[in-house]
Amino acid sequence: MSDRMKVLVKENLAPAGIDLLREEFDVDLGVEWTAEEFMARIADYDALVVRSATKVTAQVIAAAPRLKVIGRAGVGVDNVDLEAATKRGIIVVNAPTSNVLTAAEHTIAMMMACARNIPQAHSALKAGRWERGRYGGVELQGKTLGIIGLGRIGALVAERARGLKMEVLAFDPYVPAERFRELGLDRADTAEQVYREAEFISVHLPKQPETIGFVDDEAFARMKDGVRIINVARGGIVDEEALARAIDAGKVAGAAVDVYPTEPVTDDVLFGYDEVVTTPHLGASTVEAQLRAGVQTAEQVVLALDGRFAPNAVNVPFSLGEEAEEVMPFVAVAELLGTLITQLSDEPLEEFEIAYEGAIARHDTRVLSMAVLQGALAGKVEEAVNFVNVAAVAEERGLSVRESKQPAVVDYLSLITVAGAGPACAAGPGILAVAGTAVGVRHRPRIVSAYGRDVDLEPTPDMLFVRARAQVPGTFGRIGTKIGEFGINIGQVSVGVTGPGEHEVMGLALDGPIDDEQIAQVVEYAGLLDGKRVRLPSLTTRDGYKS
Repeated sequence: MSDRMKVLVKENLAPAGIDLLREEFDVDLGVEWTAEEFMARIADYDALVVRSATKVTAQVIAAAPRLKVIGRAGVGVDNVDLEAATKRGIIVVNAPTSNVLTAAEHTIAMMMACARNIPQAHSALKAGRWERGRYGGVELQGKTLGIIGLGRIGALVAERARGLKMEVLAFDPYVPAERFRELGLDRADTAEQVYREAEFISVHLPKQPETIGFVDDEAFARMKDGVRIINVARGGIVDEEALARAIDAGKVAGAAVDVYPTEPVTDDVLFGYDEVVTTPHLGASTVEAQLRAGVQTAEQVVLALDGRFAPNAVNVPFSLGEEAEEVMPFVAVAELLGTLITQLSDEPLEEFEIAYEGAIARHDTRVLSMAVLQGALAGKVEEAVNFVNVAAVAEERGLSVRESKQPAVVDYLSLITVAGAGPACAAGPGILAVAGTAVGVRHRPRIVSAYGRDVDLEPTPDMLFVRARAQVPGTFGRIGTKIGEFGINIGQVSVGVTGPGEHEVMGLALDGPIDDEQIAQVVEYAGLLDGKRVRLPSLTTRDGYKS
């Protein structure tokens, strides 16, 4: 009987990936297995490799006591219960870059098909109609392509569009100006600038609550007449009903869509429009992409089973050894500060200086610096960000991090201060700073400084930070009155002021979301200098996992 570890490949995988696994392990192919057979036999395997069809649920994981690694041959891991896997200590790996090139090429193909009405003309001719006059198109050379979201795929699309002699204008508030200069791209200050200037617009945003319906009726109203829209990113980022209305109104001349809010789908509202080129989510569907996905996933599974570091692991933080008990409670604080400073800044931050003071400064803080970057980038870049890939994502976007340590601290046992530098930040000449600590036996995160002013706030999902002229009577009363008119309650307030004649900072914890228009009303009514909405995700528990 073989003493080699066993790998189950549950779905079709590139033969090169299977061969790679077989060099070290016994591999079984379970593509034809029923769900019942899968559950009955999974207990025999040390590793499981799937694509998107197999659901690796908590029940599957519970039935697999030998399982050490789960490989997802593709970009996402939505079909894997990460929480259950993490609790069991099972490493989950994927192939995050396998379809980047393929998706970029499909975007260009869709743009060309849209510009020249190729699918429509093809269908007409196949149906026996010669409609040469009906399907005339437009050239790409000299036209402006607007790119919303400059991640890996967006950057590759921009590169190829420039090769077609197009002008490229890109908007991504989380990409520093230097990155635009490296790519030779014009940088839009707002999405509205893209809407005003572009003849073609391609979206490359991550799918987050705030990006669903990002391109809506208002966006279409600001676009040029005759604009063409391409979405090969995620379904729902472009509001399909709004797109249909824009086509009906003659604002949009054409569109190319590869992704949909619900998939699979055969009755989407856009399918009835001759102006829309559609494909059934083919962005990653090339021989080469599937080969890369199979090989990359197999390589990661081999590393994990061999006990080596797997760079594409999505649920494994730094190995801290004996220091984990001291360091991990501060992961939530670090991630919080990264999220907070990014949302307080008016401009993309290019540098982060992280100061560790007190007891925490005596330990290995690399995982905390990665947590700051994770908080700063999560949900703002196309790819999923985790402790393993966040350094590479930050480097790719031109972000730098410096650490400093001071074992002595005055007011707290441990303190983390994050200073961000960019072209121009809200706090002054390019510098913005926030600080936090962990309090109590449960190590609950606490915000103790914002805009460099002392505050004392327990973070909540909805917060508002305002700056006001110092020592103006009634300011907080006016803030509370106006916010109350919106049906929003203030749970906490903390005021930080430096000295006479200087502005003060107020941090407010709210019991519900506040929008930009409401903030503008608060600023005007209370005579404030400015106001910033902050949305904080669920915080990490003391054990380092999401709550």
